[in-house]
Amino acid sequence: MAEFQEVIVVGGGAIGAACARELARAGRSVLVIDRGRGTGEAWTAAGGMLAPQIEAHTEDPLFDLGLAGRNRYTELAPSLQETTGIDIGLWQEGIAQVAQTEDSVELLKSKVAWQRQQGHLCDWLAADEVATRWPWMGPTHGALWAPEEGALNPVPLVEALLADAQAAGARVVHDTATRLERRGDRIIGVVGKEIYHSDAVVIAAGAWSGKLDGLPRPISVEPVRGQMAAVPWPQMIEPFIMYSADGYIIAREGEALLGSTMENAGFEAEVTSAGLASIFSAATSLCPGLAKQEVRRTWAGLRPVTPDGLPIVGREPSVEGLWLATGHGRNGILLAAITGLLIAEMMSGDSTTIEDLDALKALDPARFWRW
Repeated sequence: MAEFQEVIVVGGGAIGAACARELARAGRSVLVIDRGRGTGEAWTAAGGMLAPQIEAHTEDPLFDLGLAGRNRYTELAPSLQETTGIDIGLWQEGIAQVAQTEDSVELLKSKVAWQRQQGHLCDWLAADEVATRWPWMGPTHGALWAPEEGALNPVPLVEALLADAQAAGARVVHDTATRLERRGDRIIGVVGKEIYHSDAVVIAAGAWSGKLDGLPRPISVEPVRGQMAAVPWPQMIEPFIMYSADGYIIAREGEALLGSTMENAGFEAEVTSAGLASIFSAATSLCPGLAKQEVRRTWAGLRPVTPDGLPIVGREPSVEGLWLATGHGRNGILLAAITGLLIAEMMSGDSTTIEDLDALKALDPARFWRW
């Protein structure tokens, strides 16, 4: 039987690792139950974009949270490298969102205006400016340019977060959590191959979060498949990140990462010919030179998506000791570090980094099931 821990984190991906790190650094005894790299984990398949300005819209309740998540990596990346020796590959040289149709021009221009009115760096580049800056691009009608956006490498991020958590006293066990242990209206632990006792449990198991037996009510998270591919980075082209309505291109370590699909395919983390065709169509319309590159590898991941597209972060109110940090969809990497901080603050009863009550309400675990 495993020893008692104050907090058990179910899930050792980006969200779980970030929660474990913050909780351990806050002085909690923490156990991470990590099933290891199986098939379809979102963080192993993610592109790692940090692009809240690119993906936001004017009614987005979590725009400020996304900005806070992106900006947190500016200080976290050097800190993790200093304490763990791991470089998470943070790249913050801007992202362009391309208007490939006339209909998208006004939409992107209005987004530029909205963000500039709030004091954020964001510009509109006319079609001739785009052609001058990126002469290898396909035809465009202009582009939104967000110079503070960027990306990181999700795999070393998770490795660094777990290593830093362990340096602060957290333990990691490789097991598959199958059931929550309850005594009355209180969570007292988690069952896998062993029984792990604790005062509190944080469920951060991505698309598998709702698979645990013993949940007080369903967790509204379903898998949405995203397929990706990698080709060699074209010679004579400077690294960049480009985004369109249909896909994106990310430069990383001599490759072009091409993505991505959004498919309701259950837990089937398979690559399909149709999915790859849509990815390559979007990528080559952005950068025609990619059509000549040989495919190096393809893969797919399962994003945890909620009915309203917003994460579930906070205390499950129907039982004591149960916390949720899941449902981040396309933004798991962007929001991982800030989610870990929020969970640690909420569990300590401290005021949270995010003071916007509407944003915190949007994350509320009780919003789907009030019974």
